[in-house]
Amino acid sequence: MTRALVSVPETAKKGEIVDIRAMIAHPMETGYRMGPNGVEIPRRIITRLTCTYGGEEVFAAEFFPAMSANPFVSFSLVAAESGTVSFAWTDDEGRTETASAEIVVS
Repeated sequence: MTRALVSVPETAKKGEIVDIRAMIAHPMETGYRMGPNGVEIPRRIITRLTCTYGGEEVFAAEFFPAMSANPFVSFSLVAAESGTVSFAWTDDEGRTETASAEIVVS
């Protein structure tokens, strides 16, 4: 299980452009390193990250082995209505995890 820190403004005015940030605590093992016993450490990276707001996908990214551990993403969106900004990410093992934050639009 991984952890995520999601940063969304608590409040915004309708039509305001807001910054959304997320950092996911994930080791992002490339699969190119050898362990202490001389056996290759299996690849385990986040392969896809999506963000939805108001039920619509507003951001998506595909990650590859060159991505650093604990990836940080940042993007902007227009605050249209109060609701949940939800992130979902899937790793090589097929595990999907989520994190979310609320935004109040006035």
